[in-house]
Amino acid sequence: MKKHILIVEDDAHIRMGVVDTFQSEGYEVSELGNGKQVLQKVQQLEPDLILLDIMLPGKSGYDACRELRENRIKTPVIMLTAKGQEIDKVVGLELGADDYVTKPFGVRELLARVQAVLRRSQPEVSAETPVPPCMEFGDVSINTAALRGVRGKDTFDLKPRELKVLIVLFQHRGNAVSRDELLNQVWGVDYYGTTRTLDQVIVKLRQKIEADHAKPEYITTVHGLGYRLEK
Repeated sequence: MKKHILIVEDDAHIRMGVVDTFQSEGYEVSELGNGKQVLQKVQQLEPDLILLDIMLPGKSGYDACRELRENRIKTPVIMLTAKGQEIDKVVGLELGADDYVTKPFGVRELLARVQAVLRRSQPEVSAETPVPPCMEFGDVSINTAALRGVRGKDTFDLKPRELKVLIVLFQHRGNAVSRDELLNQVWGVDYYGTTRTLDQVIVKLRQKIEADHAKPEYITTVHGLGYRLEK
């Protein structure tokens, strides 16, 4: 079955080139030239992946991505940006984007990133250790089935990928887990993006489970390697 890509790009020449590229590779393709209709179009078409330009008329790609995630739409999003500053990329990832490609981009790179995101769009945690129904450490208790946790008297919800990262760390608690291992187990061995995506998930987890996320007691950084869930 063909994968369906929605391309949201206001530059008609770029959009036409990207559409032709993906159609020639066997994808089903839909296109849109503004940000206002992204939510409606996604709800209507249910694409497998969205290529979303940041600078769009009507509504920016940032706002469109935020609106998708606020409406609990989990369709993978790759941001297309002409900006090279790290902060612009980080903002997109924090809003729920799965990856980003900086313009001008090569056709093969774009195809590779799309293929990698599609492969990991429903990532599975390593089956080596069964997923525990409950994880407890310190004053934190996680109900894995409910995607919900409790820290002291405070409750919080977890996103699926946040939970998967936490499960891998819990399976290896007390030991350092490299960024590469976390990426392989959670995003898949075909992950093509940067470790910055993982680092942003860790930031979100710390904000939820740490009493002071600036001075983490549970998820600690192992400099030059990765992270460790302390016993």
